[in-house]
Amino acid sequence: MKLITRNTDYALRAICYISIHQRIVSVAELVRVLGVPQPFMRKILQKLNQQKILQSFKGSNGGFKLKISPHKISIIKIMRIFQGRIGINGCFLKKDICPNRGKCVLRKKIQSIEDNVIRQLTQINIAALV
Repeated sequence: MKLITRNTDYALRAICYISIHQRIVSVAELVRVLGVPQPFMRKILQKLNQQKILQSFKGSNGGFKLKISPHKISIIKIMRIFQGRIGINGCFLKKDICPNRGKCVLRKKIQSIEDNVIRQLTQINIAALV
């Protein structure tokens, strides 16, 4: 099980870099400094722009800068953009309805762990990472 996917990792690294430099940062600079393949970086930055985390600027001096404060960008927010619902509580039966779903002790314990992980990730923001 992977808690943070490659796209989320790339997004967090790009946001942290842009946050540290507090200026418009080009895709080429991010690719060079972070060592991320350009197609991935471009796609990630476009998605962050659509989600209003970043603001894009066109032209020869174009690139991206933060649209909101790094204090308001939590890790969980970025994870949800790229990974959807965060969950570690997947049942062995997947799509089949488990007859013990309401009574399953393991499921309840894992749900408690999941809730704690999400609570902790919600408290970590970009400002804390940089």
